[in-house]
Amino acid sequence: MEREFKYIFGPVPSRRLGISLGIDLLPSKICSLNCIYCECGPTMRLTNRRMEYVPTKAVIKELNSYLKTRPKLDYITFSGSGEPTLHNKIGDIIDYVKDKYPEYKLALLTNGTLFYRKEVRNAVLRCDTIIPSLDAGDNNIFIKINRPYKKLSFRKYIDGLISMRNEYNGLYILEIFIARGVNDSKQNFNQIVKIIKKIQPDNAQINTLDRPGAVNWVQPSPISKLKLLNSMLIQSGINSEIIARKRINKASHSQKGHNLTQDILNSIKRRPMTIEDICVAFGIRKVEANKYLYLLKTSGEIKIKKENGKDFFLPV
Repeated sequence: MEREFKYIFGPVPSRRLGISLGIDLLPSKICSLNCIYCECGPTMRLTNRRMEYVPTKAVIKELNSYLKTRPKLDYITFSGSGEPTLHNKIGDIIDYVKDKYPEYKLALLTNGTLFYRKEVRNAVLRCDTIIPSLDAGDNNIFIKINRPYKKLSFRKYIDGLISMRNEYNGLYILEIFIARGVNDSKQNFNQIVKIIKKIQPDNAQINTLDRPGAVNWVQPSPISKLKLLNSMLIQSGINSEIIARKRINKASHSQKGHNLTQDILNSIKRRPMTIEDICVAFGIRKVEANKYLYLLKTSGEIKIKKENGKDFFLPV
């Protein structure tokens, strides 16, 4: 049966979460930050206002339609086009999945900027894994790399990350994105380490650019810089690792009978993908993936962009 979902996508391969079904609660692209490195592109609507950006009932209907067949997934993940905690009914969706499909783990990929609000922290407590981000050690770098909504306070942002850690019992992983010449100075690293010692996450993961960012000039930081920060964190008693781009050797559930062309396009619309990503996400071989990509290219729906020696497929 052919299917077209508006609010869920994938499954897609994740370097941290395995095979993950995505939930996108925001129209493209609404966020509280306009990060220079964002793989979803520049933020079109910069805000910290929480509201029901997409209908909660429609999201739950799609989830039920997909999950009732009990597909094999490592995680169901709130991610997509913008900051998921901006959706004021995210807690209702979390409760629905945990109550009706308790066998699935829930992950939240978030910038963490709204955790200073008690109602936001309460809404996401039932997630199994929360992965907020921290890229800056002070307000100046925060503005430079994350380009926040004008009413967002760096101090409140950090206080929120600490409060979330204190109230949350699940896996709390902090992602640190490092960009060349932007936030990879020794001074910024010292400040970041100081903040992370206060947050006390279960793990810190150091990342850099491997997909096209929101601005053309942003470049990946050298591995030597990533190793330096990793060493500083470990020496400070923080579990830390450098995230390397890894191939996930697990295929998703069978796609037989599905409209794979549309599924692949929906996934590419959420984030740029390589052909290897597509093969892993949909459990198909390269020759088959090339067939679907050819159809999408000839119909003018996707394009190719080379980044760091890899070909990424993006929506037109």
